[in-house]
Amino acid sequence: MASLRTAEPALKNYFKENYIPQICEALLCGVIITRPKDPLRYLEEMIMVIIENGLESLLWDMCIDPSLKPKIRRLSETFLEQLFGLDDQLMTPELMIKACTFYTGNLLKTHFCAWKDLAITLVSEEDLLAEKIERAEAHYHFSLKKSSFHQWQAYVEKAKGKLEDALLDLQHLLRYHKLKFMLRKWKEQARKQHKKRDDELILKHKLQLRKWKSKSKMKTSEETHLVHDASHCDISLLPEKAVLQIFLYLNLRDVLICGQVNHSWMSMTQMNLLWNSIDFSTVKSVIADKFIVSTLQRWRLNVLRLNFRGCVLRTKTLKSVSHCKNLQELNVSDCPTLTDELMRHISEGCPGILYLNLSNTTITNRTMRLLPRNFHNLQNLSLAYCRKFTDKGLQYLNLGKGCHKLIYLDLSGCTQISVQGFRNIANSCSGIIHLTMNDMPTLTDKCVQALVEKCQNITSVVFIGSPHISDRAFNALSTCNLKKIRFEGNKRITDASFKFIDKKYPNINHIYMADCKGITDDSLKSLSPLKQLTVLNLANCVRIGDTGLKHFLDGPSSIRIRELNLSNCVHLSDISVLRLSERCLNLNYLSLRNCEHVTDQGIEFIVNLFSLVSLDVSGTDISNEVKKKKKNSSRVYYCFS
Repeated sequence: MASLRTAEPALKNYFKENYIPQICEALLCGVIITRPKDPLRYLEEMIMVIIENGLESLLWDMCIDPSLKPKIRRLSETFLEQLFGLDDQLMTPELMIKACTFYTGNLLKTHFCAWKDLAITLVSEEDLLAEKIERAEAHYHFSLKKSSFHQWQAYVEKAKGKLEDALLDLQHLLRYHKLKFMLRKWKEQARKQHKKRDDELILKHKLQLRKWKSKSKMKTSEETHLVHDASHCDISLLPEKAVLQIFLYLNLRDVLICGQVNHSWMSMTQMNLLWNSIDFSTVKSVIADKFIVSTLQRWRLNVLRLNFRGCVLRTKTLKSVSHCKNLQELNVSDCPTLTDELMRHISEGCPGILYLNLSNTTITNRTMRLLPRNFHNLQNLSLAYCRKFTDKGLQYLNLGKGCHKLIYLDLSGCTQISVQGFRNIANSCSGIIHLTMNDMPTLTDKCVQALVEKCQNITSVVFIGSPHISDRAFNALSTCNLKKIRFEGNKRITDASFKFIDKKYPNINHIYMADCKGITDDSLKSLSPLKQLTVLNLANCVRIGDTGLKHFLDGPSSIRIRELNLSNCVHLSDISVLRLSERCLNLNYLSLRNCEHVTDQGIEFIVNLFSLVSLDVSGTDISNEVKKKKKNSSRVYYCFS
């Protein structure tokens, strides 16, 4: 154990009570100084000496020979107390001198600093107080200047504002007097022109009156007779429903003219039911915007249907549509002045619209965002040839309550729509029943597949002018309960589309596949099992012949067919006409235009079709005698030219 500083207190007490450090110190000092030859025996002898003398008289140099003892004065009892960590302080003369010197210097420094602080404090407190007072005065003067400056600044700004207001008032006053002066001059000029025009009209009327008076004397008796007869044919005496039916055949302009005849006719033109439907498109070139606004304002609670197709109207005029709270049908197609802002006013004022036609307008995604938010009951929507909205606009149709009641959608000519756009339509309008997409050269099979994934209620599709649709799209539509299909100008539709058509589309009743070059006789054979088919249009399908038509007519479809168009099917002959006359007993409309092999003999077979209403055989090999004979028939309308 090198040191007992960290030893237990009991062990330290044991060492002190038995003088262990002192004994070791005396023995060790004796061995170091004396250096005996036999240290063990030397230690044994010295221990016996210590026992004889006792521990109380033990000194550190007891074991040293007196001749070898150092000539120094003892300052501490033992050096081993420091070795064993039992000493409290080790003091030597050198340390004592250093301690006294340090204590004296420290005492002198302490007293000098105390005197210095006392002496200097008495002098500096006055200066410090004066400095503080000076700083306080400077701060006070600065705060006073700052407050004064802020007050002055506020006053200047207020005065400047008053000056600007006064200047604006003077400008407004000057402008008002200037406009008032201009209006006075304009009124004076207008009065002069109006008076001049009235004078000319009065003079013209006087001349006409003189001419009329000269002729009226000879016709007095005839006019009296006509007036007497007219009293027996007064239309106002008819029932209100009959009068209403008469006026419904007139356009808006004629109704207004009738209202100027007399008071009786005026009252008849004011029937509420007559103004449920207003068509401004028929009088768009002659009617004024002012009249449209007044008409909508007067009949705003009765108007249910409005037609502004092709009307070039002012913003204020279109805004007046928002007053018709009960409006259900609105047609603003081909209106170049229609904007998103106007549609916002209309959507806020007419939330009950069921039919909305926005064809060929400049609407954007802003209008698409309004449709699901305000038109909650919208069922028919036409966006044909609107090319400024994007796929994101179609995604907006799912906002709010969405357009989930939409059953008719027309996207003809919207070539900017991608596959993602059609997928957005499917997510937003899953209840679509009638779908029209004409003039869509960008429409592909993937677009149709993305649409029918969720829109499985479709019963009618029209794809006229979509050349990239193929059999794959036709098969994708098999998940829908189709009843009407219209394709035109498509070369990629083949006989494969009609294979098993009786199982894929058992309820189909209308097939329009004009100008589809890929359709052959096999397609007609596939159509023969259809039991609900009533309309079939295969015009310009030049690969169809007598064999295919025979297979079709042998099936159950021939009994229910009402309309059949085989124009430009050049391979058909009189054999097909004979088969038609035997099987199609309910046929009403038949077209064999440009069927070159149809002759007079074939036309004679058509006599057996008693249900036939219209027949087109222009461009066939029929003689003039047969043409004259058939034209004399009053039962059927024939077209030979």
